[in-house]
Amino acid sequence: MKKELVETADGTFTARSEEFDECYHSTKDGALTESLKKHVEPAFSLIDAAKERLEILDICFGLGYNTLATLLYIRQKSLPLKIRITSPEMDEELVRSLVDFPYAKALCPFKAVIESIAKRGFYEDEQLFIEVKFGDARGFLRNTDRSFDVVYQDAFSPKKNPALWTKEYFINLTAHMQKRAVLTTYSCATPVRLAMAESGLHLYKPPQNGVRSGTIASPSSNLPLEPIDMELKKERNPSALPLTDKVAFAR
Repeated sequence: MKKELVETADGTFTARSEEFDECYHSTKDGALTESLKKHVEPAFSLIDAAKERLEILDICFGLGYNTLATLLYIRQKSLPLKIRITSPEMDEELVRSLVDFPYAKALCPFKAVIESIAKRGFYEDEQLFIEVKFGDARGFLRNTDRSFDVVYQDAFSPKKNPALWTKEYFINLTAHMQKRAVLTTYSCATPVRLAMAESGLHLYKPPQNGVRSGTIASPSSNLPLEPIDMELKKERNPSALPLTDKVAFAR
């Protein structure tokens, strides 16, 4: 693969994007650890146990860690769920190259999944359907009528890729979330949290699990987590504003 490989704290590899001048994962938390602890485990701890099918939106596919960590989790827990994962991704060349990426040994059982996605853009078996939608995530949201139970909000940072962190983006995203859907993200930036709150999402502090904190969000106001009071934060900091398209596209 052409991108620069970077070893992370848990011994797994990520890569650096030249376009965004950022790594795809936290090098301090570790690539696989971040996917499991910031996205997969928090999300699955909050979904309705009675669900038989789960619709997951993975923004963006990148190196595929969030999707593969999901498969690892359901394998370890022997979950009988039918899973459909949809993942917008701009960098088709990256996805096509993932057959050669040095994934951790724990992800080796999913080699056939990566090979299929790299070659055909999707993978399907009796339990899983995974599809990468090559193109812009905002365009995907504008043109789909799908509704999701889980959203992994894992785009490059608001400073580098603000278009996927604005109030307008989250308004569109929220319209595609089930009533008790769960959104996970590594970001805890106030402009991002305000953008999510003003889109109709309720914000919560993630469970403490050994990685740097992020944010959990949901259309539901009664998740079993400590809520984040953004009105109080605005009172304490009246100059704080949500990230908007006007600001993002003026950069």
